[in-house]
Amino acid sequence: MKGARRILDELRRARVLLIHPRDEEGELLAAHLKRLGCAVSHAWPPPATLPEGVDTVLVSVDDAAVGDMVQLLGAHDVAVIAIVTYESPTTLVSIYDLNAHGVMSKPLRPLGILTQFTLARYRHRTEGRLNGKIRKLEETLKGRRMVDRAIRLLMDEQGMNEDAAYRLLRDQATAERIPLSSIAEEIVTAYETMARMGLNRARVPAPKE
Repeated sequence: MKGARRILDELRRARVLLIHPRDEEGELLAAHLKRLGCAVSHAWPPPATLPEGVDTVLVSVDDAAVGDMVQLLGAHDVAVIAIVTYESPTTLVSIYDLNAHGVMSKPLRPLGILTQFTLARYRHRTEGRLNGKIRKLEETLKGRRMVDRAIRLLMDEQGMNEDAAYRLLRDQATAERIPLSSIAEEIVTAYETMARMGLNRARVPAPKE
């Protein structure tokens, strides 16, 4: 019951833009989404910009210029549902280009709209979580590489061994309450700046263990 309640609550929070000719099927789809509890705006011809707050877009790929739709949707974090009439290679390319999270086929019928709509929004959220994890991993790897560079510089330029260089970075990061990678980046940037200026770097004795 909790899952069903959550789905109904999400439907009531959904803000939908329907990009579809104002024909019988377009009106049917808009009316059904409203009955499900969604806030629906209907646009035709396709708008130049997305209305504020829209989180789900349904677009008729047979009627809209897909290139324009890709440009319109590309900068927005929205769930996309493609509405198609034919299963042709051209249609499939359009679905791929739109990175659609769901597909509805014409002739549209009320049965199935809720399922496709809910699944598309679920896939969009899942995709967002996975992309977030990937970005976090990339940032972690980037930070790790920066720390390794800083350690290598301290070893080469200051005569430290690896453990001492790492401890210096760690202790300074702790003292300043900033990430280890930030201290490492400061060191790497400082050395790179000095190198560009042609300054000689005097090697200092390694700290005692």
